[in-house]
Amino acid sequence: MRLKTYLKKNDIVEVISGEEKGKRGKIIKMLYEREKNRIRAIVEGVNLHKKHQRPRGVDQPGGIIDIPLPLPVCKLALICPKCGQKTKVRREKIENRRVRICKKCNEIID
Repeated sequence: MRLKTYLKKNDIVEVISGEEKGKRGKIIKMLYEREKNRIRAIVEGVNLHKKHQRPRGVDQPGGIIDIPLPLPVCKLALICPKCGQKTKVRREKIENRRVRICKKCNEIID
């Protein structure tokens, strides 16, 4: 089974449910878990977890650091870069390539 999503790396998204509801951030990394049949995304500044880290040499001091944990894609909504609103996406083929189009302002998202 093929995993599909309309989100990509470097998209601006907003969390639509859960403890982090309403926060916005950029997608840092997409995680595709085929055996569990789910897609998760790591969003910058959202769903942070504290980690106590030992010093690992001169360049990496110890201390408490914040690590972003992945969120399910179903809890994220895409923010259109043109109109700045949460939007759904439709796909069209323009000039022999598939593009995402905002349903609210009809602009190409890339």
